Amino acid sequence: MPVRNVELGQKVKASICEKIPNAKIDVMELDLSSHASVRDFASQYISKDLPLNILILNAGIMSPPFTLSKDNIELQFATNHIGHFLLTNLLLDTMKKTSSKTQKEGRIVVVSSELQKMAYPEGIRFDKINDEKSYSAFHAYGQSKLANSLHAKEISSKIAFSLLKNIPQGAATTCYVAMHPQVKGVSGEYFADCNISKASKYVDDSEMVKKLWDFSLELTESK
Repeated sequence: MPVRNVELGQKVKASICEKIPNAKIDVMELDLSSHASVRDFASQYISKDLPLNILILNAGIMSPPFTLSKDNIELQFATNHIGHFLLTNLLLDTMKKTSSKTQKEGRIVVVSSELQKMAYPEGIRFDKINDEKSYSAFHAYGQSKLANSLHAKEISSKIAFSLLKNIPQGAATTCYVAMHPQVKGVSGEYFADCNISKASKYVDDSEMVKKLWDFSLELTESK
């Protein structure tokens, strides 16, 4: 259970274990806005030799005033996309090993939003990620959600097991694409209300998809 607040996480764990005595839960600190925190979490996860069959990328923040992360990246983009991008890359080998060992399909669920369609007019503002003067909290959120979809599109072409992105109004769609046998083998699609839906026009822009991948790699390289 990755959490920003370990104390609250422990309370949730206790509540779950009270209802499900056999539940096995590790509470681990993770702040997706910090590269150091993401790397530390992944390192601890790998060192525990824990299996990983399903990875749901769902954490995020919405429309704060202009703020830079500890790594000097606009906070919404840093948290909603870059943190997930880095975490996925660090845990990908673990997921592949689990899938191979268990012979069960691995799934990565990237939770986006309909507001991806309300990103800046140019889609991802690669040259203006940290431009405070033109910053719009609303459009920056849309940009980060568009980045989620672009990330899912590109990673689905790089790995063999299933990768899904979805936009749930609640937890239903997330659970559906993470667990339902009907989506076995479906990769790189965009889901809404438990059905394949139409994503932002930029998701079919292969140049932007690739450019975001390379841009994200550059932002997460160890200094």
